Amino acid sequence: MGKPVREYLLTLCITAAVTYLLTGPVRKFAIVAGAMPEIRARDVHREPTPRLGGIAMFFGLCAGLLVADHLPNLNWVFDKSNEPRALLSGAALIWLIGVLDDKFEIDALIKLGGQMIAAGVMVMQGLTILWLPVPGVGTVALTQWQGTLLTVALVVITINAVNFVDGLDGLAAGMVCIAAAAFFMYAYRVWYSYGIEAAAPATLFAAVLMGMCLGFLPHNMHPARIFMGDSGSMLIGLVLAAGAISVTGQVDPDLMNLFTGSERSSVHQMVPVYIPLLMPLTIIAVPAADLVLAIVRRTWRGQSPFAADRGHLHHRLLEIGHSHSRAVLIMYFWSALIGFGALAYSVNSASMWIVLGVVFLSAVGLVLLLLPRFTPRVPVWAQRFVPPRYRRRRGTAEPAATAEAEVEEAVETEERAPVTAGVSGVNGATAVGPRSRFPDRR
Repeated sequence: MGKPVREYLLTLCITAAVTYLLTGPVRKFAIVAGAMPEIRARDVHREPTPRLGGIAMFFGLCAGLLVADHLPNLNWVFDKSNEPRALLSGAALIWLIGVLDDKFEIDALIKLGGQMIAAGVMVMQGLTILWLPVPGVGTVALTQWQGTLLTVALVVITINAVNFVDGLDGLAAGMVCIAAAAFFMYAYRVWYSYGIEAAAPATLFAAVLMGMCLGFLPHNMHPARIFMGDSGSMLIGLVLAAGAISVTGQVDPDLMNLFTGSERSSVHQMVPVYIPLLMPLTIIAVPAADLVLAIVRRTWRGQSPFAADRGHLHHRLLEIGHSHSRAVLIMYFWSALIGFGALAYSVNSASMWIVLGVVFLSAVGLVLLLLPRFTPRVPVWAQRFVPPRYRRRRGTAEPAATAEAEVEEAVETEERAPVTAGVSGVNGATAVGPRSRFPDRR
């Protein structure tokens, strides 16, 4: 059986194309349907922006799976495994809940129950964790109840982690796309290098997920014309969790024949087996950290863990002086560093160069965090090729720093005027949680 790299690429492109082409009509439908909540105190955007972008992403998912089912080197995945159908069933349920929330603002506990039901639907159709590779013990088979509880927990945590990070234009879609790319490379390596066909569904899920995010990003980059809403953030979170569950609980580590040689060499060779346990955590490391910090922060103040505020990581990046685009790129950087760093370590865990490279890039990321006001100026001959914020002002010797400071001061002192929903041509960024108003943190 040939390795269908080109067919995975075709599936990705079809998914991205369908998502991209449908997002425009979905935006018009969201405006007509009134799925444009008013501006809240914790929101970053300034004008009401239509939601329901998850509708286009869901149909992109359906198109990708449909195309893969008719490709000669991928249709066997649907014949030998029920996991694609399980994913589609759970995705349809969580997407429907998200659509209703984007329009009618469902209670947080109801959404949590819907997430657990969607995970249970996937478990009933076979997408569940069957065994776990435990360091120092080996492969441990799980009972039905243990596998079900672990699967539901992983799905709920991943969905809410992605939902929590969906607070800036293009942030959630870009971070999940980066994570899906790293996961695709890992799952395909497990299939190609070790000949384990059980990793093929997870590889397909990662390719489709990349297509969904890439197709939606052009509409969602700053300034965004549409938000994915809960219908999109919960959907891509569920697809990401489904891939992690598939490659973790369905691939038998004994098939990799890694228990050979000395004990020390076996430990290094077993790294690819332990990576499925760590890869879901590395993929959502930044969103999960934001989730944990939000829960601790809210409970410490005596608030509900589901209460909304302006204390998320992306909010803090904006508060210390980073621009909207720079804050998103910094979050992209850390997601790529964690995801691809874990992937590189799984390929060659004995290489010290990988560890040194990760440490060096981490230092670079910290420097970027400490330079929020750094605005490099380019030479005169290159100014026409860069954005206006990097150009020198004509007729003055100062590099426009004073003008930018005045604009920022005016924005800070400007009172936030209420904006009525239903305005066309709007843009901004989404926020997560119940849609009640909170005092602005200044």
